[in-house]
Amino acid sequence: MGLFSFIKGAGKKLFGAKEEAAPAEEKAQLKASVLLGHVQALGLPFNSLKVSVKDDGVVVVSGEVAQQADSEKIVLALGNVEGVETVDNQMTVAEPAPEAQYHTVVEGDWLSKIADKYYGDPMKYEVIFEANKPMLKDPDEIYPGQVLRIPIIN
Repeated sequence: MGLFSFIKGAGKKLFGAKEEAAPAEEKAQLKASVLLGHVQALGLPFNSLKVSVKDDGVVVVSGEVAQQADSEKIVLALGNVEGVETVDNQMTVAEPAPEAQYHTVVEGDWLSKIADKYYGDPMKYEVIFEANKPMLKDPDEIYPGQVLRIPIIN
């Protein structure tokens, strides 16, 4: 739980002319609906979920999920959207666990390089790839500004 920062100008383009041209209050509701639809389309599990957009670029997510990883993936799915700068995670987790680390991709990063940095083993890139599914479809398709989950491994 807490505030998570993202690069506002990086990420998946979900908002179109309809959301941008709407009056302020309606704009927030339209964007929240698009973001909730995005989470649902990814098939991320939740027991209940509410997404709201406060100020430009600030998303608040509340509800309940079963596992810590579910909460983290939902936050990343919402935050790695162009136009989102902050996600305020107010979700409760039925089975709390230690929180993963996060890594913001920079130019020249690739998953094996990131795995080497966090785990000391570049071959553990699969752990990072799996931890970021379904947002990642291919281990070679990461981009600068994207935030990734780096799970704790034993």
